[in-house]
Amino acid sequence: MALVSIRPAQLKTLLAETIAARLPTLIVGSPGVGKSEIVSQAAQAANADIIISHPAVADPTDVKGLPWPGKDGEHATFLPFGELKQALDATKPTVWFLDDLGQSTPAVQAGYMQLLLARRVNGHKLPDCVTFVAATNRRGDKAGVNGILEPVKSRFTTIVELQPTLDDWCAWALNNGVPPELIAFLRFRPNLLQDFKPSVDMDNSPCPRTWKAVADILTKTSLGQHQSLLYPAVAGAVGEGAAVEFVEFLKTYRNLPNPDAILLNPDTAKIPSDPSALYAVSAALAHKANTSNFDRVMTYMRRLKDAGFAEFAVLCIRDAEKKTPEIVNTPAFIGAMAGDFGTLISGGNSQ
Repeated sequence: MALVSIRPAQLKTLLAETIAARLPTLIVGSPGVGKSEIVSQAAQAANADIIISHPAVADPTDVKGLPWPGKDGEHATFLPFGELKQALDATKPTVWFLDDLGQSTPAVQAGYMQLLLARRVNGHKLPDCVTFVAATNRRGDKAGVNGILEPVKSRFTTIVELQPTLDDWCAWALNNGVPPELIAFLRFRPNLLQDFKPSVDMDNSPCPRTWKAVADILTKTSLGQHQSLLYPAVAGAVGEGAAVEFVEFLKTYRNLPNPDAILLNPDTAKIPSDPSALYAVSAALAHKANTSNFDRVMTYMRRLKDAGFAEFAVLCIRDAEKKTPEIVNTPAFIGAMAGDFGTLISGGNSQ
């Protein structure tokens, strides 16, 4: 039976509830979909410390503690160390995150059973402020997952599968330095956000993690200025097929009017007709939008709508709002929402 899939935004809400209620949660998903990042964000949102364990490289004693001789020489106890000691000493809300649990050995998994259910091990009791969250890839992902023991699975209050979505990824990308051209491309080719194909070969597939690598290539290196090097670098991040499409899209993006030029003359700036160019213009203007120029952005958006491209105008407005929430207080935004754009946006006429 397949697990019910949830979006990243839904997972954040679910974790907010389960962390507060101290209910252990297991997240399943393919490599690179953002499981670890979302757990870290949820812990931060809950104002909780986070302890990150990697059971795949752990030993059963990491969970049990080390046998230690007592002072009488006739008895022994188990001395906690490492992450177990951190958890036992916690005095404020703390998330104990077991990352890649499915890659660990049965002996290590079994070591967590008592902690997950009884919240104690070898005479040591976890404080009430500690909450377990775990993550694992799926057995078919070629990630070294052989499964999770049934009594370990049943000790989690719920098991959910994370499925990335374009809207959630774009909302994250707009506030994390992802270049507008990459956001525009994935708006244009949404199926490439997550096209993970497990392989034994030395290549990568498109997924949120590998697209973040492409963003790093564009923002942290000068490879974007070297056509002969950009393609192999991008292909090494997301695979050849996606790299071909993205590099071709960049040619369209770079041949568009400068978004600054559009904002200087929003009444007369050219409106493209090609869908890839429309995605590019919408993303570029959303990236540039601020409280000082949003009236000019809206002038161009109205022209887009009147030209029959309302869905691209709505995308631009929604992305601009996510990136710069202060624009909702501008007269241009208030006027747009009171008119036709309010109906279009509330009606969800966007991708």
